[in-house]
Amino acid sequence: MAADGRLQLRLFLLLCLCGSGSVLGLKAVGGPVDPPDPPIIRAAEPPPREAPAAAAAGASQPRRASGWKLSEEEACREDLSRLCPKHTWTNNLAVLECLQDRREESELAPDCNHLLWNYKLNLTTDSKFESVATEVCKSTIAELKECNEEERGRGYLVSCLVDHRGNISEHQCNQYITKMTGIVFSDFRLICGFMDKCREDINSLHCGSINVGHKDVHSQGEVISCLEKALVREAEQQDGAHPIKEECQRAILRVAELSSDDFHLDRHLYFSCRDDRERFCQNTQAGEGKVYKCLFNHKFEEAMSEKCRDALTTRQKLISQDYRVSYSLAKACKLDLRKQRCSLDTNLPRAREARLSYLLLCLEAAVHRGRTVSGECQGEMVDYRKMLMEDFSLRSGRGDRSATVEGVCQNALQSLIQSADPGADYRIDRALNEACESVIQTACKHIRTGDPMILSCLMEHLYTEKMVEDCEHRLLELQYFISRDWKLDPILYKKCQGDAARLCHTHGWNETSELMPPGAVFSCLYRHAYRTEEQGRRVNPEDQLSRDCKVEVQRILHQRALDVKLEPDLQKKCMTDLGKWCSEKTDTGQELECLQDHLEDLVSACRDVVGNLTELESEDIQIDALLIRACEPIIQAHCHDVADNQIDTGDLMECLVQNKHQKEMNEKCSVGVTHFQLIQMKDFRFSYKFKMSCKEDVLHLCPNIKKKVDVVICLSTTVRNDTLQDAREQRVSLKCRKQLRVEELEMSEDIRLDPDLYEPCRSDISRLCPNVNYGNAQMIECLKEHKKQLSLRCHQRIFRLQEGEMNDPELDYQLMRVCKQMIKRFCTEADARNVLQCLKQNKNSELMDPKCKQMITKRQITQNTDYRLNPVLRKACRADIPKFCQPILNKAGEDSELEGQVIGCLKLKYADQRLSPDCEDQIRVILQESALDYRLDPQLQMHCSDEISMLCVEEAAAQEQTGQVEECLKVNLLKIKQDACKKEVLNMLKESKADIFVDPVLHTACALDLKHHCAAITPGRGRQMSCLLEALQDKRIRLQPECKKRLQDRIDMWSYAAKVAPAEGFSDLALQVMTSPSKNYILLMITMSVCVLFLVGLLCGRITKRVRELKDRCPICNQPACTAPVVTSGSRPWSKTESSDCPSRVPEDVVWGSGEKSM
Repeated sequence: MAADGRLQLRLFLLLCLCGSGSVLGLKAVGGPVDPPDPPIIRAAEPPPREAPAAAAAGASQPRRASGWKLSEEEACREDLSRLCPKHTWTNNLAVLECLQDRREESELAPDCNHLLWNYKLNLTTDSKFESVATEVCKSTIAELKECNEEERGRGYLVSCLVDHRGNISEHQCNQYITKMTGIVFSDFRLICGFMDKCREDINSLHCGSINVGHKDVHSQGEVISCLEKALVREAEQQDGAHPIKEECQRAILRVAELSSDDFHLDRHLYFSCRDDRERFCQNTQAGEGKVYKCLFNHKFEEAMSEKCRDALTTRQKLISQDYRVSYSLAKACKLDLRKQRCSLDTNLPRAREARLSYLLLCLEAAVHRGRTVSGECQGEMVDYRKMLMEDFSLRSGRGDRSATVEGVCQNALQSLIQSADPGADYRIDRALNEACESVIQTACKHIRTGDPMILSCLMEHLYTEKMVEDCEHRLLELQYFISRDWKLDPILYKKCQGDAARLCHTHGWNETSELMPPGAVFSCLYRHAYRTEEQGRRVNPEDQLSRDCKVEVQRILHQRALDVKLEPDLQKKCMTDLGKWCSEKTDTGQELECLQDHLEDLVSACRDVVGNLTELESEDIQIDALLIRACEPIIQAHCHDVADNQIDTGDLMECLVQNKHQKEMNEKCSVGVTHFQLIQMKDFRFSYKFKMSCKEDVLHLCPNIKKKVDVVICLSTTVRNDTLQDAREQRVSLKCRKQLRVEELEMSEDIRLDPDLYEPCRSDISRLCPNVNYGNAQMIECLKEHKKQLSLRCHQRIFRLQEGEMNDPELDYQLMRVCKQMIKRFCTEADARNVLQCLKQNKNSELMDPKCKQMITKRQITQNTDYRLNPVLRKACRADIPKFCQPILNKAGEDSELEGQVIGCLKLKYADQRLSPDCEDQIRVILQESALDYRLDPQLQMHCSDEISMLCVEEAAAQEQTGQVEECLKVNLLKIKQDACKKEVLNMLKESKADIFVDPVLHTACALDLKHHCAAITPGRGRQMSCLLEALQDKRIRLQPECKKRLQDRIDMWSYAAKVAPAEGFSDLALQVMTSPSKNYILLMITMSVCVLFLVGLLCGRITKRVRELKDRCPICNQPACTAPVVTSGSRPWSKTESSDCPSRVPEDVVWGSGEKSM
C-alpha cells in the first residue's frame, strides 16, 4: 500500500518517525542534562540546514547513557519532588505523565518544560518506539490483520494500534498504547501530519504559534481547542466565522474521534474539567467515554464550572457534526448502522452521513418501521437525543443564507426535534418531563412510563383543570414541531406508514429528507380519512384509510385543533391575517374563531385553509376539543348516543343545537355552539348534513350561491312556489326538504343566524334591546314587542319574518318552545301549518298552560294588526277584501302593517251582513276574540289608549281579560271626548247588535235565557239578539234579572248611539230598523206608507193620462192623430198628419187664431 493510501487509511494520526528536524522546526540541543535554550524560528522562516543532524544528536544522546532517568535531571528535580510521588521517579513514563498533567503552565520551570518536550519528541521519533510496540503487542498485531500488514519503520504500526485500541484485549499492549497515546495527544505538534494540514488555519485564526519559543509549553491542547471552536463557528454559520480548510477539518474531527474514549486525551477539556470530574464523576472509571457522558449529564448543574461547561459544549458540538467523536455511540451502533444501510443513501452528500442527526434519523426511522435495532444502540440514541434537546446550541446546520433568520432558525429547530425524536419518549425533553411530572402522575398514571401515549394523554388534558401552566407551554412547544413532521408521532407513523405509501406516495421520499413539505403527508392522510361520497361517486375502498390509521388521524386532528400553531398550513398561510384581524385574540381557541369570524376578509389562500378546516369540523365536531369539553354535561345528558357512535354524520352538533337551552347547557358550550352556527351561515358547505342532503339540489336550483342563508332562502322559495302552484312533483328532493326544515328552525332561534334580518336591525338592537340575550329567540321577540319604534328597514324585515311565521308556525321558535307541551296535548293530529290555529281554539281550556296562553294572545294581537299575518282570514276573505276595502289597500305599504284597518273594514261589512259566508265566519271569530280582550283590536287600542288609562285602569290591569275593558268603555261612552275613540265604541255596539257573541258580558248574563228561549235560533246576523229583544217585550216571558238589566242597558246605548251617530247610509238605516225593538211597528208603518203612495200614484196617473189625450185631439177632425204645426219665422207652414182624412194643410188662423176665424 502506498504511503498516501496509508495516511488516508489511518486518518491523520501518524507518529512522526521522520529523522528530519525540519518537520518540527527544531535545532539540536547540547545534551539532556543541560539543554540549551532553543533558538526562536518564525513560522515563515526556513529551518536551518544543520537542524536535522542536531535533532538526531539531541535525540540519541539521552539513550546513550544507560539507565538515564528524567528524575535525575537538574532542570526538573525540584518540580518532580514537589509534584510527583516518589515511587514514580524510577519510571520515565510515569514521571512524564505526572508532570505533563499540570493545570497551569507556570507550575513547571521553563527548563523542565523544555526538557520534557525534547524527551517526548525524541521518544516518538525513535525507531525503538515501534520495536517496543512490536514486542509488547505481538499477539495483538497477529490478530489485527490490518496492523500486521503495515510497513515497519515509519510509525504506521503504532498509528494502527491506536486506531484499534478498543479491540486490544492484551493488557500490557493496551496499557502501552494508552500511555503512548497520552504522550502524543499532549501536544498537537507530536501528531504527525496535523501540523502540515492545519498550519495556515492555526496562524490565520491566531490559535498560537507552531514554532518553538512562541508557546513552548508541554500542554498545547489550547491550540486544538481553538481550532475546534473555529470549526463549530463555521458549522453554525456565525458572523465572521473563518473558513477552515477541508483537510484540516478532517484532521480536527479525527483527533476528536481518537480522544473519544478517554477524556485525558482531550487536553483542553481535561484541564478545564479536572475539578468538576472530581466533584461529579469521582467514581466513574476512565475509558470508553464514560467520563465524558458523566460530565455531559451534569453539564447544567449549578456547581459545574463555566470553563468546563464551555469545553463540554464544544465537545458535544463536534459529536453533532460527527457521531464517531462519541466513542460509546459509535461502538454501540456500528453494526446497526451497517444493518440499516444508514451509510448508503445516494441522495445525500457523503459529508452528511457522519452527522449525529442523520444517524439518529436513520435509526429512528428503522425503529418506527418495526425493524430491529439493538438495545445498547437504542440506549445510546436516547442519551444523545436528550443531549440535543437540553442544549439547542448543539444543533448545527447549513441553512439557506437567502432565507430569513426566522426560517433558518425554524428549520434548525425542526431538524433538532427530528434528531431527538421526543415523540417516542417524552423523557428525552427534560424541560417537558420536569414541567409535566405532576400532570403525568395524576392524569396519565395508567400509562407506562416512557410510552409514546403519554404525549397523547397530555394533549387530551390540555386546557383542563389537571393541566399546569408550565406543562402547557412546554407541551405546545414540542407539539408545534411534531405537527410538522408526521414521523415524529410514532403511533401515527406505525399505523399509517402503509397508507401513506399507498395513498400519499411517500415511498419516493427518503426518511431523512428535508425536501418533504411540512405537514404534507398528514394533510393527505386526513383528506382520505374524511373522504365521503359527496363527490357524487362511490369511493374506492383502495382509496380509503385503514381503520387503525383513520382512528389515529382523527385523534391527531382532535388534539391539534386546540391551537392554531399546531396546524402548519394554517399558520403559514394565515400569518398576515392573524396579525391583521386577530392580534388581540390570544386566548385558547380564539385565533381560529377569529379567522372564521373574518372569513370574508381573509386572503384567498388563508380563506381556503380556514374553510377546509371549518368544513371538516362540521363533519366531525369532536375536532373542536375545547367545545366538546365545554359541552360534556349536555352531551352526557342528551347526546351520548350520537357522541359514542358518530361516524362522519354531523349528528353531534345537530344534537347540541337542539338542546342548546337545556338546563345542563353552560355558558361556554352555548357560546361555542352559537359561534359554530354563525360560522355555518357563511357557507352552506360548513353544515355537513345540509351539504350532504342538498348538494345536488343547490347545484341544480341555486347555482353560484354560497352563503347558507341565501341557499336556504332559495330552496325554501322553490318549495313554497311548488306547493302554491300544486306542482305535480317537487323540484327539491325529499331528503333536502327535511334538512331544509331543520336549518330554518335553527335560523329562527337566533337573529344573528339570519344576516338579512340582523344587519338592518343592529342599531335598533343596541337602542331598544341592549340587555337582551340573542339566543332562544329572545332578541327577535324583543324587536317584535318594540315594532312601532323600529327603523323602517328593520320594521319591514320583522314584518316579513312574522308573515313567514304565521304561514308556518313551526318557524316561530318562541311559540314552539313555550307551547311545546300544549301542542303535544291539544294538537298532536293537527298539521304543522295549523298549529297556531289549533292553539287558538284551545286557548280558553282549563288545561291550557298560562305561559302558552299568553304567547297565543301575543300572536293573536300580531295577526289582528294586518290581515296578511292571518293566512286563514286572508284565504277566506280573498274576494271580500278587494271588494270592500280597496281604498285601504291602495294606501298600504308592501311590508308595513295596516294597523287593523282592513280587519276593521271587514267588521263593518260583517255588521252590514254583506260578507261571504267563509269570510263572515272568520270575522265572527275575530270579533269574539277581540270582544274578550281589547288588545286584539288594534284600532280600539290605538284610538282609546288615553281613555282606557283614565277610565278603565283596573279593568286593563286585570290578569285575565274577559271583556271588562270593552264594557267599561261602553258604560262610559258619554265621558269619551275623542271622536275616534267614541266611533270605535259605537262600532262595538253596532257589531254587538249583529251578533250577541260579540258582546261577552251580555252573552254571559243571558246564557240561560238563550238556552231556554232562543235555542232553535241560528246564531249570527242578529237573530239571537232579536230573539232576546222580543222576549224582553213579551210580558209572558220572564228573563233572568241580570240578562234583563243588561238588555235594557244595551237598548239605551243603542238609542244614544243612534242619536250621536245617525245612519250614514241606507244600509245603516236598515240595520238600525232590523235591530230596533219596534221593528214590527216600523215595518208595518213603512208598508202602509208604501201602499198609500202606490194607490195615490195609480189614481193620479189615470187622471193625467185622460187630460193628455183630450189635449192632443186634432182641432179640425177631432181625432188624436193630428199634430201641431211647426212655427218658424217668416213662414206659415202646415203640419203634416198621419191620418189621410185630415187635410194636409191647415190655415194658420185656424190653428193659432185668436177667435177671428173659428171652426
